[in-house]
Amino acid sequence: MAPHKLLLFVLLITTITPPSLANTDSNVTQEQNNQTEKEDVESEDDNLSLEPEELKRYQVNVELKGEPALAQNGQPAAIAEEVGNNAEILPEANTAQQETVKSKEEQEIEDLYNNGTKILKRSRDKNLRKEGYKLLVKAADLGSTKAMERIAYALLFGDQLPQNVTAARDLFDALAENGSHKAQTALGFMYATGIGGSYNQPKGYRYLNGINLPQHCEAALVHYRTAAKYVADNVALNGETLPEKVRLTERAGNFSSNGQIMELDLYQYFQLIAEKGDLQSQVGLGQLHLTGGKGIEQDFKKAFYYLSKAAEGGSANALGFLGKMYSEGNEAVPQSNEIALIYYRMAAERDNPIGLTGLGLAYLYGKGVSVDYEEALRYFKKAADKGWVDGQFQLGVMHYTGLGVKRDYKIAIMYFHQASQAGHALALYNLAQMYGSGTGVVRSCLTAVELYKNVCERGQWTERFLSAYFAYKENDIDSAFLQYLFLAEQGYETAQSNTAHVLEYEQTSLNLKIDCYHMALIYWNRAAAQGYSYARIKLGDYYFYGRGTKVDYETAAIHYRLAAEQQRSAQAMFNLAYMYEYGLGTEQDLHLARRFYNLAAETSTDAYIPVFLALFKLGAINFIHSVQYTNLSEVWKQIHLDRLLRRHWDLCLIMILSLLLAVLTAYRHG
Repeated sequence: MAPHKLLLFVLLITTITPPSLANTDSNVTQEQNNQTEKEDVESEDDNLSLEPEELKRYQVNVELKGEPALAQNGQPAAIAEEVGNNAEILPEANTAQQETVKSKEEQEIEDLYNNGTKILKRSRDKNLRKEGYKLLVKAADLGSTKAMERIAYALLFGDQLPQNVTAARDLFDALAENGSHKAQTALGFMYATGIGGSYNQPKGYRYLNGINLPQHCEAALVHYRTAAKYVADNVALNGETLPEKVRLTERAGNFSSNGQIMELDLYQYFQLIAEKGDLQSQVGLGQLHLTGGKGIEQDFKKAFYYLSKAAEGGSANALGFLGKMYSEGNEAVPQSNEIALIYYRMAAERDNPIGLTGLGLAYLYGKGVSVDYEEALRYFKKAADKGWVDGQFQLGVMHYTGLGVKRDYKIAIMYFHQASQAGHALALYNLAQMYGSGTGVVRSCLTAVELYKNVCERGQWTERFLSAYFAYKENDIDSAFLQYLFLAEQGYETAQSNTAHVLEYEQTSLNLKIDCYHMALIYWNRAAAQGYSYARIKLGDYYFYGRGTKVDYETAAIHYRLAAEQQRSAQAMFNLAYMYEYGLGTEQDLHLARRFYNLAAETSTDAYIPVFLALFKLGAINFIHSVQYTNLSEVWKQIHLDRLLRRHWDLCLIMILSLLLAVLTAYRHG
């Protein structure tokens, strides 16, 4: 059965009927889909010979192989493609008409898909998301494979469509037979987890950690590099938006205080004080709407509104962000290098790093001014000296390529390292390229893989984190569980710990036939292997209490010790002290127990009261033990009260007894 016909059948059985094409009324601005399908992974030997110049440059999707040919506006010069003179021309008169009709149909499908995905990407409103899926259903009905993939994932995860795992699997089967990479990834996920990646990241994660595959760093490097290149290309073209990864383990039952997601009441409060003229709130809301961070919808018109108000109030940051909006262009403002330069200069005059970086980019790429590498370098240095990561990154690019300065890989690595500390995706990618090829540093496969993995975890597929979080918050556990499980299989540590948390504390219709503790143990173990201390403590708990495995005090003690020594976890120190106190999994040692109790209190103030009670109990036990093994009559004979209390010990004793009598009398009459 053809995929689009199967889709109609799936929609019928899920009670979703594709709406009529004539009823479409979408005011969403059309955008060109610049992303291409990923190419198949090349052979391992071919990929390991890296081009060291393949670094990503900010806002320009170009690989620096030698010197890039730059046009006046900063974009790579177009390369003319020659057409063979021996091309065969078909004599049919209606060929051009057929091509025109086909072109119109393809454009219609592309527009429907782009508008639908734009709504899904920017909006968390349920009604708007349903409209987005209606557009995707229309595109899928016309034969769009990409739209069918999105709908199949929506059926799998229950995102605005009734969750139907069987229907999703059938649609994935049909798409996979036609060569869909995403469908093949989904089927691999479903078979691997017993439920029924994106690109090459899951296989890279499995090669890196030896999960169902031989542990092989170079093979992991090939797969991670392919996925990372896709992410870096997208960031260079569209800019970076940091994913919101909410840990259920840290915020369970207290979602309103989660710092990574801005709740509606807090957003409305900031709106209120922003309207009253609070500059900080105006800039904050403008920036959030500009990037779509903290769960706030990306809305360029609202971003322009708040930033304009802040700029009128004298905010240098707002001026810099307005310059960025005009430099890139969007649905709220037209692209204008001239206006962008005005805002950048106004911000730079106030020594603002956003404005300084914007002027540097203008001189680097010739946007509204003549290309001047020395001026670009000067502005980037000023921005970098203020700790602005984009300025640091651009200095790294200039020293790597030798633009305006002598080429120096060591200085380039220094600036890339500085930018990567703040999580700059392209800086991380460039470092990975250099470590993977040994350019300016000693080649390190493991370091390169870790850097590539960090880049991969900033890809568009991380939007699933936010969708899973809202599903969990709305008590749609089945949908949240599947989405976290899907991300966990791709190697996301946060998703692995969230999956384990759901398995341990929640009940879903999908895990009724499995040992939840045993499956949770697997994901706690994977999260712990990536350095998450809470997951390491949970492993110790599972072995201590025998959840999903046999009781094993020695293994539990090992996990607690690792968390205590490597992650400085106060909880792990407390647990380890308890095991030393009772000799569980190790020899009983009260001195070590007291030492770890004290370390726990020194590490975290939250441990003060538990540690005080534990030490009080430990002291009481020591006192009882000392009494049991002491001859009290001999001790009494050796006590000389005259020497201890001098000659008036009897008067002291009378005073103590009198005080006790007074206390008892007061208590009785009170």
